[in-house]
Amino acid sequence: MGQQRGKKMEKYCHNSSWQVKLSAVLMGTGQICYGSIIKGILFLISEVSIVLYFVIRGWRDIVGFFTLGTQKGDAWLGIEGDNSVVMLLMGIFAWIVLGVFIMLYRLNLKDVCSMQKRMEQGKHRLTFREEIGQLLDKKFYILVLALPVLGVCVFNILPIVFMILIAFTNYGGDIVPPELVDWVGISNFKKLVSLSQFAPTFFKILGWNVIWAAASTALNYFAGLGLALLLDKDCVKGKAFWRAFPVLAYAIPGFITLLAFKFMFSYGGPVNQLIAACGKSAIGFLDLDAKWSARLIGLFVNCWISVPSIMLLATGNLSNRDVSLYEAAKIDGAGRWKQFEKLTMPFMLFSTMPVLLGQFIGNFNNFGIFYFLRGGLYLDGYFLASDTDLLINWLYNLSIDNNYYCIGAAISLIIFLITSAISLIVYIKSPSYREEDTFQ
Repeated sequence: MGQQRGKKMEKYCHNSSWQVKLSAVLMGTGQICYGSIIKGILFLISEVSIVLYFVIRGWRDIVGFFTLGTQKGDAWLGIEGDNSVVMLLMGIFAWIVLGVFIMLYRLNLKDVCSMQKRMEQGKHRLTFREEIGQLLDKKFYILVLALPVLGVCVFNILPIVFMILIAFTNYGGDIVPPELVDWVGISNFKKLVSLSQFAPTFFKILGWNVIWAAASTALNYFAGLGLALLLDKDCVKGKAFWRAFPVLAYAIPGFITLLAFKFMFSYGGPVNQLIAACGKSAIGFLDLDAKWSARLIGLFVNCWISVPSIMLLATGNLSNRDVSLYEAAKIDGAGRWKQFEKLTMPFMLFSTMPVLLGQFIGNFNNFGIFYFLRGGLYLDGYFLASDTDLLINWLYNLSIDNNYYCIGAAISLIIFLITSAISLIVYIKSPSYREEDTFQ
């Protein structure tokens, strides 16, 4: 394989014109020699700018990415020192700039080779105005996507990579600037599964998190689907009103709904007032020892918030089902449950599986439910967490409230791996992937 690549490169260098070879040394010079002066100058300016960046500070950012600083700051002695977090961030940015340079370099060579080919075939050289016209016409998608892709790299990819890399450092606790941060490999992940401080809490919360995500997703989905099927019946009157009524719960901001339910189930709330009116003692639905009652209330509240969106989705999909299949099944003697099992459910799973996976991931990372219902509680047997907290809540408690940033980053990476693996496996096994042509 390496020999084939070497022969291909040797053939490429042998057949290339001197303009192509010149562009391989200095970007844009080959285009200038072929007469595309403006485009060549743009390539040349890009290379000069990137090279100047690396000469002035880029190379230091690359070095700082590996060392994370060598000089500790000291305010008493007036030593500013190195900020390891800033050095890590700027190092990531330098790698992105290097990646952009490689992409531009390849684009430069591809462009000048295309110009050589046109010249050898006797075709006229495209002017800068003609190339701009192509960019606005045939390649308009490149122009439209260029700015969003750049924004994604700076505002999405860079923070995500930064968060992932923090999981492999000792950043957090007492080790924050001006203290120097170091690379520690996978020791943070080892702490989560081995140290008595973190491991018991991690496995307890992970088990509850998986149960919560699966149960809430199934409950929301089947409740929304059942409501859509009910409102699809001909015997139901005032369908517009009944469809609009659940949407009111969806239209109200979620945190307001959560705070309202927290008040409803508090000691002075209407639920306990009704219980007291019946001569019974008030119940601490969300107290320290209210483990499963608090969890069930969370499931109920999440269902209240999420079912309307599922109902609207299911209503739209049910309107597209083939009614003749149900008529044929009825003639063959299939009952309503058999029709639901063999016709409705496969069709709905095929149509809504990507949305269902999105719901699962959203529920797995549903920070607000238990934060607003029962946030701020730390229970015995849990390290900085309670028995209703999800991994995302524990991550918040560790990183934001207690400065365990590296552990929080490790947890977030584990969350990503778990949700992406489950979603990928379920999607590959689902009808949406395996039986794509069934409902076409």
